Amino acid sequence: MGSEIHVHQHEPIDTINPNVYGHFAEHLGRCIYGGLWVGEDDRVPTEDGVRMDTVELLADLEMPVLRWPGGCFADDYHWKDGIGPREERPTRRNAFWTQGREDVPEEPNTFGTEEFMHVCDLLDTEPYLAANVGSGSPGEAADWLEYCNYDGDTELANRREANGSEEPHDVKFWGVGNENWGCGGRLSPEEYAEQFRRYATYLRSVDGMLSERDVDLVSVGHINEDWNRKFLDALDECAEFIQGPYDLMDHMSVHRYYEAGSDTDFDDEEYFRLLARSRKVAGDVDDAVDALSTYAPESDISIIVDEWGVWHPEATNTNGLEQENTVRDAISAAGVFDDLHDRADVVAMANIAQTVNVLQCLVQTDEETAWPTPTYQVFDLYENHAGGTALDTVVETDEHEVEDEPFDVPLVSASASAHDGEVFVTLSNRALESEDVTVSLDEESASVVDSEVLFADNAVEEYSRKDNADVFTPDDVDVADNGDGTFEVAVPESAVVGLTFAA
Repeated sequence: MGSEIHVHQHEPIDTINPNVYGHFAEHLGRCIYGGLWVGEDDRVPTEDGVRMDTVELLADLEMPVLRWPGGCFADDYHWKDGIGPREERPTRRNAFWTQGREDVPEEPNTFGTEEFMHVCDLLDTEPYLAANVGSGSPGEAADWLEYCNYDGDTELANRREANGSEEPHDVKFWGVGNENWGCGGRLSPEEYAEQFRRYATYLRSVDGMLSERDVDLVSVGHINEDWNRKFLDALDECAEFIQGPYDLMDHMSVHRYYEAGSDTDFDDEEYFRLLARSRKVAGDVDDAVDALSTYAPESDISIIVDEWGVWHPEATNTNGLEQENTVRDAISAAGVFDDLHDRADVVAMANIAQTVNVLQCLVQTDEETAWPTPTYQVFDLYENHAGGTALDTVVETDEHEVEDEPFDVPLVSASASAHDGEVFVTLSNRALESEDVTVSLDEESASVVDSEVLFADNAVEEYSRKDNADVFTPDDVDVADNGDGTFEVAVPESAVVGLTFAA
């Protein structure tokens, strides 16, 4: 019978923050060492040790923000180990991960704050730093902010200048810990509330006095709504004698990983189960918003999904969390973006895990070259939404029921945004057969400007390799214009479509 997508041009949701297309890079596996940084290795082009083939691929995405140094790694990372002459930096433990594909839990600190900022400069992207709450101190976190942002005559500002950065880095986003309910200290929500209050107070003091740029502080949330409510309630209690306390927080983060079966060897039901589980990202956002509406109804705290993506069982600590990146994974990402667009009024950022070589990465590398994954192609297509106004989009489609999951799978997912007289619509056919889709806009005079399809000729289990990356690039797709604001497109099985209309 086909599916119908109704784009309500006169029912805006909010601006889609470009940071929804953010990224995350942690010190584990081959994400940093071998992925972003190779030092003096002359087998690939470099600039001051940064791997330029990776940078060129990421730069083409116009990536808006990059979160670093973790992840779990952040809560055992002491930033002063990673500054100054590289030959003098200490090798420390990596308490949570191993580097490369070898089971060696050591961190050489060759890549530190200045190297990370150089990557951000090359990519023209915002840095997002995660401060160490698990094994650090409020003073250590405040010192890092001062080092990065103060344009004055303190020892730390002078040390930054001596390390090659005369101008401040002006870091806007600061995470107050990472998963402190787990690897970041296994804190109860009440304990984290106490720590968040302490850290945020000192970070705010530096922000107010020594940083020309306003700083946004990100608290750690949980996919367990009860944890979030207890944290917010305890935060209120531990500040009952002063005004606040929610002025200490600009954003609350949630993390969601999902899997179903093997990375490449899965059956049809596991294909749909993974898509069903990807819908939990939207549910996590809704739960966090509900908690905030109860405890901080007057605040404008927004949600950041600063770790999300597919984590297959093949990705283990002993192989650097590497897995194959398939069309199925990319289709799941398209659906997550559609859900985040629908929540543009509450979602300020999202950061896929992770940028290079690790988990649902966008770029893979070897010792000679770098290449994009299918998920990279979805980012490239969907970033046309960035900065646009999300429009209410209603999809009428069949659903695939998935046993023992809280969500079923709509066979077609879609979202739309408006930009300067144009409407951009993305849709994915998750069915394992082609689907006839009708797209309707409010303006009868609308016309098609551009149309693209991803994965029209790819099976869902196909994955990216150095020798086949080109097969995942977009093709043209035919769109029939009915002349009344409705358009028809035959979408191949398990394919993603981007349509641009003048409207």
